[in-house]
Amino acid sequence: MMYSRCFLLTILLTCCGITSLHAQLGFCGGNSGDPIFTEDFGSGTTDGPALPAGTTTYRFTTGTPNDGDYTISSTSNYFDWLSIQDHTPGDSNGKSFIVNASFTAGEFYQREVTGLCENTTYEFSSWLINLQPTGSCEGNSIPVNVRFQIWDETDTNLLAQGDTGSIPGTGSTQWNQYALVFKTEPGQTSVILKMRNNSNGGCGNDLAIDDILFKSCGDNINVSSGANEQSLVVCENQGGVSRTLTVTPDFSIFSTHAYQWQQSTDQQNWTDIPGETGDTLSTPAVTSTTYFRVKTSEDPINVNNDLCNVVSDVFDIIVLPVPNAPTSGGDVIICEGELGTLTATTQNSYSINWYDAPTGGNLILGENQNLEIGIAGTYYAESNSNEIECASITRTAVTLTVNPLPLIPDDVSTFICEDSFITLDAAVDKVTYQWSTGATTKLIDITEPGEYSVTVTNTNGCSESRNFFVEQIDLPRIDRIESDGPSIIVSTINEGNFEYSLDGISFQSNPIFEAVKGGFYTIYVQDNTNCGVVTEDFYHLVIPKFFTPNGDAVNDVFEPDGLEIFNSVTISIFDRYGKLIKFGNTNSSSWDGTFQGERLPEDDYWYLIEADSVQFKGHFSLKR
Repeated sequence: MMYSRCFLLTILLTCCGITSLHAQLGFCGGNSGDPIFTEDFGSGTTDGPALPAGTTTYRFTTGTPNDGDYTISSTSNYFDWLSIQDHTPGDSNGKSFIVNASFTAGEFYQREVTGLCENTTYEFSSWLINLQPTGSCEGNSIPVNVRFQIWDETDTNLLAQGDTGSIPGTGSTQWNQYALVFKTEPGQTSVILKMRNNSNGGCGNDLAIDDILFKSCGDNINVSSGANEQSLVVCENQGGVSRTLTVTPDFSIFSTHAYQWQQSTDQQNWTDIPGETGDTLSTPAVTSTTYFRVKTSEDPINVNNDLCNVVSDVFDIIVLPVPNAPTSGGDVIICEGELGTLTATTQNSYSINWYDAPTGGNLILGENQNLEIGIAGTYYAESNSNEIECASITRTAVTLTVNPLPLIPDDVSTFICEDSFITLDAAVDKVTYQWSTGATTKLIDITEPGEYSVTVTNTNGCSESRNFFVEQIDLPRIDRIESDGPSIIVSTINEGNFEYSLDGISFQSNPIFEAVKGGFYTIYVQDNTNCGVVTEDFYHLVIPKFFTPNGDAVNDVFEPDGLEIFNSVTISIFDRYGKLIKFGNTNSSSWDGTFQGERLPEDDYWYLIEADSVQFKGHFSLKR
């Protein structure tokens, strides 16, 4: 497999080569081979086993690891350490190497890795985490700082080393990967891996390590076609497809290259292609998905040694099978004005295109298994790839039927008379009814104003609603009736389109009746909707507002009109100071403007008329 990495900490050694034994950590910048050494420390719920003798100078414990102790465990629930899972993906109850640093800095792990190839570049990597949480040791926790070293098998020549630098405590349980690139010497087939604490222990410098890997490291090797394709996706109905593939190394590690082409149907099991050892490959005609890659080494003798070679990027020729026609979700029936949702399903990795014809036609909607539409007709679903044109041979028909709505009259505004009722009519036959009142009949009687609605449903199950806005018409309410000279003025408490009458026959919209002779009247008031009429009796006296006793026979006396309807009448007249000037009965209901034979001056005077049990008060003017 190809393992292409970007740098984790700092820029890797120039072109991934080693120019200094004290270079910083970094990953292989090119392609890697499959792992040739792995240490994941196993799994299980019990601690241990202890590392082989000579691996570490630290003490093994199955309990809490104190300074200078280690354990192999699936838990880190010690002290106030972070509670972590091991790093190995999918490793149930996986264990890691848990270290409580010694008080003295120094080596805490050593392991020989054998079976390497001489004069070959390798990548060592390991995952590491600081177990101390933020704020531990009152904020003075000692950070983790580990040095990784690669020595030759004699333990005398240091091939490469690098430091993690200070790793402070955090609240994160995220593991971090560190790597180191080195090259074996001629005749050298094994190395010694060492890990050292750069910091003293005490409060802090507590860590866990997991998933130690060794992989060969080589050039970044690209595989592409003559059209500069990095992969290819075709449809099964295209027939066999072939490409001429070319290897392009970047010469970052290897100065020469030996090749062996491989193919696979699952990217797990790879098979050498006999005789294909050049930098190009003309693939056979591919009719099913096939993957191609090339093994590469610097020396031809190592090209088939997985401990020494690297593998290129993979060139995929993906052959998509022609999909089956979609499966319909069923025809759909809707009512006019609605949107229907047509559905169709197809195989995974394929989508649905909708057309207006069984072949050809217009694309209505692409890459959606649901078509939302309100126009009746038959629509056609086609399975197709999202990547290339690879469509089902046939399309699946799905029909949308649109049923008409019931025909109903427009909404209506009407009224109801106070203390009465009105009949509302849905005005549609051969349907079912559902009123907002709960009634299910065509007609309903209501006694209250408000908004009402009826939903009618035809035999197709389609519904439409009609609204009724009902306003109440209140009867007039007379506030007062007054005489203003010869006029009668009617006032109502409430407002409305009222009409007024003195005889109950002839009505007028004006509430003022002018030039009315004094007498007894019944006042009629009704709304113009004929909701009803109210009446009130009224004694209308025509009281002169002034009189002019100058002998011209016009307004020479003060004499109210209309008193004849009363059985008993007395009239009292007062000056502005309340002095009684005149007192008389029915037979003496007029005044000539004198007092004790003397003409009184121009002024305002007041009257009090007592007629039967009714009193009339007011004032008038005497003018000369």
